[in-house]
Amino acid sequence: MTTPADNAGRGSRIPEAVHRRRWAILGVLMLSLLIVVLDNSILNVAIKTISTPAPTGLGATQSELEWAINAYTLVFAGLLFTAGLVGDRIGRKKVLLGGLVVFGIGSALAAESGSPGELIAYRALMALGAAFVMPATLAVLMNVFEREEQPKAIGIWAGGVGLAIAIGPITGGLLLDHFWWGSVFFVNVPIVIAAVALMVWLVPDSRDPRPGRVDPVGVVLSVVGLVLLVYGIIKGGELADFTDPTALSAIVAGLAVLVAFVWFEKRSDHPSLDVTYFRNKVFSAAMAAIALVFFALMGVTFFSVFYMQSVRGYTPLQSGLLMLPLAAAQMIFAPRARLVVDRFGNKATTTAGLLLLAAMLAAFAGFDADTPIWVLEVVFFLMGTGMAHIMTPTSVVIMQALPREKAGSASALSNTFRQVGGALGIAVLGSVLSAAYRSRIEDELGMLPAAVRDKAGESIEATLGVAARLGPRGDALVSPANDAFLHAMHVTALCGTVVAVVGAVVVAVFLPGRASTPRKGEEEQELVAAVE
Repeated sequence: MTTPADNAGRGSRIPEAVHRRRWAILGVLMLSLLIVVLDNSILNVAIKTISTPAPTGLGATQSELEWAINAYTLVFAGLLFTAGLVGDRIGRKKVLLGGLVVFGIGSALAAESGSPGELIAYRALMALGAAFVMPATLAVLMNVFEREEQPKAIGIWAGGVGLAIAIGPITGGLLLDHFWWGSVFFVNVPIVIAAVALMVWLVPDSRDPRPGRVDPVGVVLSVVGLVLLVYGIIKGGELADFTDPTALSAIVAGLAVLVAFVWFEKRSDHPSLDVTYFRNKVFSAAMAAIALVFFALMGVTFFSVFYMQSVRGYTPLQSGLLMLPLAAAQMIFAPRARLVVDRFGNKATTTAGLLLLAAMLAAFAGFDADTPIWVLEVVFFLMGTGMAHIMTPTSVVIMQALPREKAGSASALSNTFRQVGGALGIAVLGSVLSAAYRSRIEDELGMLPAAVRDKAGESIEATLGVAARLGPRGDALVSPANDAFLHAMHVTALCGTVVAVVGAVVVAVFLPGRASTPRKGEEEQELVAAVE
């Protein structure tokens, strides 16, 4: 039991009443985090259903599916840092409550979408709310736990992400078995109501005594640059031609705007992205590791759903259950990864995690339509194990690299890189998948009229949809479609493998090894000096 003397020993930053209920507060924060992560993990098993023509789904094309995912991740990433600053300024609790309400409204609207365009728009609205939830949860955590308990709390927080990943696909499969496709979004509404009620009751407010100013120019430049870049990548994959003038001009324009964003931020006295943080090589390497992990993971998740449902013939619920080992491994190992770090250090732990992830991505390049399903389960479990030993140490490095009062900024930066990495992973690897599929299937579509041939070459679902409408004549397209998808999946998996290996090299070079124990009183000074 904590005594006043203990509290004095810890310092007077955290009130005793808050310290006593810190674990209950963590539970509420994890519930808030749950809905943000749950939404994407539910969507993963629903994308095939949404691509099915009405009334079962919306008849979304592969590029529209990519935008339904990336509309969320790009708005989320573009606003995270500003959301962190707003929380630092007006109070994290207020921002959490407002973000949850907007997310709930967006979820209800997305559930009733009548077209892929509406779904994309409402997903962007959901992201607006989620952007204010995610950084505030970690910022509040850093302000209710003392430094010595922060790694444990962050590990549990990271385990909550694994829980959401576990619950999402299964919940999505159950909903799709019994209700319409929109139920995968509507399920967020009661969770939002419960989270808001508990937050009002338990969570204390906190803010930065010296908050930064909001940077609207930086926000606009970052969002515009990312949207143009991702649009060009997706368009190039859709056309199987990245030299197409539309795709190429969008990519070049996006890169130019992002360069302008960095230039502007370096000269701003209130940047939305403080590029001086990246002078610290350890901080930069940890950020790069997070971005590259989610680049690879989101891409492989995107194609694995089509592999399980379109090629292997599993239902959404069965697909959700098959993904359970991925989440279970994160739940098991994320809270314990700090023990591995204590023994072997950040560098060895994170490098090993990335190499394990790379090996599992490479394993997908050997999958075919008859691969024993237990092999897929082992690969998913080992992928989750690798992720747990990447996310926990890098999150601790990032959060402890800045002073406590800048926790909102550190959390926002971490999640920005996570979301940007995921968005680019879906765009790049999704485009590789699309381009490789189209190049392999085109020769098999000569029997179709030109207009239908172009649409049928977009994805395996488009090909199978056309085959179904042709009746017995379309049966001849099923086997080539499966073969073309497997070829595309193999190419995409190898691209993801290269990305994970690059991440392993980065952290092996720049992350620190085993940390030496600082003398009493030196710890805070060392952390502040690390980013100066």
